[in-house]
Amino acid sequence: MRHLIAGAAALLLAAAPAIAAEVGPTVQAIKDRGSLLCTGHNGSYLGFAEVDDSGKWSGFDIEFCKALATTILGSPDALQIIPVSWAQRFPALQSGDIDVIIKVTGWTMSRDTELGLQFSRPYFIGPTNILVRADLGAETAEDLDGGVFCINAGTSIERITADYMGARGIEYESLTFDKPEELRSALYNGRCDALAGFGPFLAATRFNAPNPDDFVIMDEVLALEPEAIAARQGDDQFIDVINWMVHSLLFAEENGITSQNIDEVKANPPSASVERFLGVSPGYGERLGLPDDWAYKMIKENGNYAEIYERTVGEGSAYKLPRGKNNLWYNGGLLYTLVLD
Repeated sequence: MRHLIAGAAALLLAAAPAIAAEVGPTVQAIKDRGSLLCTGHNGSYLGFAEVDDSGKWSGFDIEFCKALATTILGSPDALQIIPVSWAQRFPALQSGDIDVIIKVTGWTMSRDTELGLQFSRPYFIGPTNILVRADLGAETAEDLDGGVFCINAGTSIERITADYMGARGIEYESLTFDKPEELRSALYNGRCDALAGFGPFLAATRFNAPNPDDFVIMDEVLALEPEAIAARQGDDQFIDVINWMVHSLLFAEENGITSQNIDEVKANPPSASVERFLGVSPGYGERLGLPDDWAYKMIKENGNYAEIYERTVGEGSAYKLPRGKNNLWYNGGLLYTLVLD
């Protein structure tokens, strides 16, 4: 009897129409303004937020800003990139100067509980590694005892490095820099023995060195950090929109839906889930306070997760970083889709 009741309830739930969500204050403010205010960088953070001489932005994080702008406003052009430093990103969000932080921001307990922030599901798994001068012959962190480390100021890398080195009794001097350009210059000019940092940033730093062979990235991993999108606490609808945006990029990849074939798939959806996902049948937008075809527009304009990754930091970019832990779970990574019902 319990099984019959549960089955009947499931059928009723499946048949029930989607409940329209109320638009939250952040999404409403974005709609009223006609643009999303998203984080850039005070300079270029290679692979993630790069700005050229004409002021055009590109990079992995910038692509997620574009995806969110498309999700809410229907176009990646409905976006204003606000350059901020690592230290400025949290005050800028709290003051309302930006709507959201998409800036490889580690989800930590202190940020979650003390800064009035709310985090999305991780959209990138960030390893912390060490880039070292090759002429030192160092193979492990212990070989750098007494050395000088360059570190980006205002980032969780400072804590990760201190925890890792302290636990092993390794003494080191820390030189912190607010701007990546200054940090790279210090490393290239020999002011530092090593650079502790975000793995992809280290790869880009080595790639752009006057002589890349002068530097080696150690195999040692200091930590894996979940990078998440941060918003102001208290607006659950906005976090729902962000979470399902990230899910949609992964869902499209998992189902082989790309910016190139999406119209073909929409014309002949292979499953009910894909049909709803692309807005052919209703429900995928209404629950979020969005048009039902928002995911179709987002993938059409920006591509799926793999497309974004490959053209910004992967094989299609100058940095050629393997997906690693940022692959889908069945390809050995840690990323997965949510349940679409």
